[in-house]
Amino acid sequence: MTELVDPGDPAAGLAAVVALRRLADRLEDSQVERAMRAGWSWSDVAEVLGVTRQAVHKKHARRLMAAGVALRRR
Repeated sequence: MTELVDPGDPAAGLAAVVALRRLADRLEDSQVERAMRAGWSWSDVAEVLGVTRQAVHKKHARRLMAAGVALRRR
């Protein structure tokens, strides 16, 4: 396996962690938006992500409303 980060450099390793978190957040944002535009409920999305409906709503509702996504109540 090719090393992407110098294993002896904690700063490089931590920078990689930050980059991966940002990428994961962007991916989650886009897929939650896709699911909501396809008519999924907050509960449907939450179940797949392994979190509560309230957590998904709190994290994504404002951004989705600003993007003009029609949101279901339940």
